[in-house]
Amino acid sequence: MKIKKAIILIFFLFIIFMYVCNITNIPSKMVLMDGESLNINTLFGIEIKTINRGIIETWESGDVRTNNMSVSLFGAIPLKDITVTTLPEISVVPLGNLIGLKLYTNGVLVVGMSEIEGESNEFVKPFENCDIKEGDTIVEINNYEIDSVETLKSVVNSSKGNDLIIKYVRDGTVLTSTITPVKASESEYKLGLWVRDSATGVGTISFYDPETGKFAALGHGIFDTDTEELIDIESGELVTSNIVSINKAKVGEPGEIKGSIANGVLLGEVNSNTEFGIYGNLSNLSSLGIDTSKTMEIGIRDEIKIGEASILCDLDGQGVKEYRVDIQRIDKNNNSDNKSMQIKVTDEALKEKAGGIICGMSGSPLIQNGKLIGVVTNVLVSNPEIGYAVFADLMVKEMMKY
Repeated sequence: MKIKKAIILIFFLFIIFMYVCNITNIPSKMVLMDGESLNINTLFGIEIKTINRGIIETWESGDVRTNNMSVSLFGAIPLKDITVTTLPEISVVPLGNLIGLKLYTNGVLVVGMSEIEGESNEFVKPFENCDIKEGDTIVEINNYEIDSVETLKSVVNSSKGNDLIIKYVRDGTVLTSTITPVKASESEYKLGLWVRDSATGVGTISFYDPETGKFAALGHGIFDTDTEELIDIESGELVTSNIVSINKAKVGEPGEIKGSIANGVLLGEVNSNTEFGIYGNLSNLSSLGIDTSKTMEIGIRDEIKIGEASILCDLDGQGVKEYRVDIQRIDKNNNSDNKSMQIKVTDEALKEKAGGIICGMSGSPLIQNGKLIGVVTNVLVSNPEIGYAVFADLMVKEMMKY
């Protein structure tokens, strides 16, 4: 009898746990494109209803609407509220050009630590008793704003070995610690921290919005290679890039577009680095050859079908070309990462040039039935002909935040 009661209690607690998880996973805020369905997976008895509707802003292309919705159990027990913002239909110019990026961090990023050889040839760790870790961003020392590696060096050297109060950011939280610099054998004061204030790379610009001047690129964020953390940027530049060479992809070996930005022409500014791409404003349309009349509607998820589509990219420096792909799988409820769709390269010319999807192609626009439906993001290393794409609506929603 006791075992039976225990089993019933465990089952009852498990059901409660499932419902709590389901309710917790329902977001409090959502952004939809006009015509896009509200896709939320709910358990039996959980109901979502509209409380009221209203217009919060008017754009040239239409009205931005906000709906206040309630989540309840069997329509009787209120659980939480949801604010759903619906953006009007938007048309953008799909691109596919290879571009260069120069990103500058907000403060300096700690990417490593090492012992320092002092004046007496002893090895010490100045950072040993402070809480700073790799991936932290130093933003202030002794009330001096740290905006570059050179500024940090100057402030540390001027300390003459006295304690420094350091403010740094970790996971969005500002923390404070104290560290005592060590006079190194080269007569400089050092902290034993390896830091970085910028990052560069190449990728593909995805689309441009003529109404706002904003652009979206890559479909994924830029992560620091040492810390594997998304780089928190203060500013950035978008520049032209020249293709130097292409390493074709092989099974188990991802290929790569090698580009040079040494003599890159400024195209615009970067203002955000997110998990769903790079965003900013374009000021030099002519250097990319952008024809603002060649706009294309954003396709909503319910319009995307399994089957033939195409991507736009530049693989030879001779301009953007269109290549055939097949959409193999669609995850219409995916709002959490940039693997919304699985695609397969079917175009023989693309296979011949690159072997499939390669590094540098991230950001290539994905088009189906005359609409921009997504952007290429990742490749399956075990089969470079197969990769992933993020929904275009996710990138538009991110772009509109900044």
